[in-house]
Amino acid sequence: MTIPREPIVPTIAETLAGFVTRLDYEAIPATIRAQAKFHLLDSVGIALAASSFDYARKACAGLAALGGGDYTVIGMPAKLSLRDAALMNGMLVHGLEFDDTSIRGRIHPSAFSVPCALGVGAFAQASGKELLSAYIAGVECAVRIGMAARGGFSPAGFNAVGIVGGFGSVLIAGKLLGLDAARLATAQGIVYSTTSGNREFATTDSWTKRLEAGWPCVGGITAAMLAKEGFVGSHTPYEGKFGLFKTYLNAPAAAADIAAIPDKLGEHWEFAGMLIKMLPSCFFNHALINSTLLLVNTHDLRAADIRRIRALVPAAAVDTVCEPRAAKLVPGDIAAAEFSAYFSVACAAVRRQFTLNEMSADTLNDAAIRAMATKVDYAVDPQSNFPQHYSGGVEITMADGRCFSAREDINSGSLEKPIAPSAIEAKFLDNAQRALPRQHAEAVRDMILNIELCDDVNALTAQLGTV
Repeated sequence: MTIPREPIVPTIAETLAGFVTRLDYEAIPATIRAQAKFHLLDSVGIALAASSFDYARKACAGLAALGGGDYTVIGMPAKLSLRDAALMNGMLVHGLEFDDTSIRGRIHPSAFSVPCALGVGAFAQASGKELLSAYIAGVECAVRIGMAARGGFSPAGFNAVGIVGGFGSVLIAGKLLGLDAARLATAQGIVYSTTSGNREFATTDSWTKRLEAGWPCVGGITAAMLAKEGFVGSHTPYEGKFGLFKTYLNAPAAAADIAAIPDKLGEHWEFAGMLIKMLPSCFFNHALINSTLLLVNTHDLRAADIRRIRALVPAAAVDTVCEPRAAKLVPGDIAAAEFSAYFSVACAAVRRQFTLNEMSADTLNDAAIRAMATKVDYAVDPQSNFPQHYSGGVEITMADGRCFSAREDINSGSLEKPIAPSAIEAKFLDNAQRALPRQHAEAVRDMILNIELCDDVNALTAQLGTV
């Protein structure tokens, strides 16, 4: 008599590895491939803009002191080792809080995925199609891993980008390096030992959030290289006894939705829900900024005549952009300002615009903006639909007693309010020209938007540095 055997159920790491290694460029929906090129373009443009900021110069100087290399730093003349260049480029993409977001995954996927794909793509002399396929695969898996936590990383004190980013990065690196499914599964176990990232940056002036977008590239590249040579890691980094969700969440692991990771993988694309930002600020601030701009410009509200502004925010936003109030009220640098509801609303009310030009010491030290910030308070928005959208609003009370209110329930970039490709290109050119002449920036734009024609990614990365 033959005793039936229990079917062997693949682990999550094995499932993701199988999906990534099998994924072919032609199998990716054309709409996703087209969208991915615009996210790649947007990320490179932000990195070019960020290269002129003080934090970028100091970070690059620190890494360059460790030794040079052959890999491009976006918007800078420096050449670094593969891992250091990816680290630096991650800090550039994420450094202005202008990069794309997955509201369902609660992460900034391109902050680590684009630097990893560009770096390893150059190392492996990959084609544009291979880079784009690896980038899409890594983002798709990273968003799903983030989704499984149900927003639980932040309340537990962890920065989801730093925690999830390593897994997305190792899948990208492994695909570009040609790992088979078995080695790519073990690579995820290896990278689990490198995951890190905390939210202490949200409580005081700090540049570390930027670091936590680049560091996953370092872990991902390292883990993929180790696995390629036969180094062994656990195949259960997600669901294991000491796996990701049992270790990094305050709530019991049962609160995590691990089944969401492989659900309809390859059929339903979470990539489609990625959001491109049109404001350089934490997404929780966008509805507040847009609502304030709408009111002051429509009704010609003079800043001097404003008595009070109440910001209505989702409950999940309070610890990110509202508290601790003392620190958020007077941000000491741009990184802190990007996470201050008070600064964001005050700046919009006083300057009547909110662009990358407002991310300056001049704006931070503007006495009118600082005075206006003291007139801003907040309340939890009873109409919030977060996490479906980054919603919120403001109520402005004037000195003469008049009251005005506005809200934004559906954020731009969502499926309901898509951003036109022309607007994304315009954003890229505005950002890129902070580091490159217009003709050069246009050439980079054209290369990225036609990346499927590129035979070697080095032809692109060579255009991203400066002399």
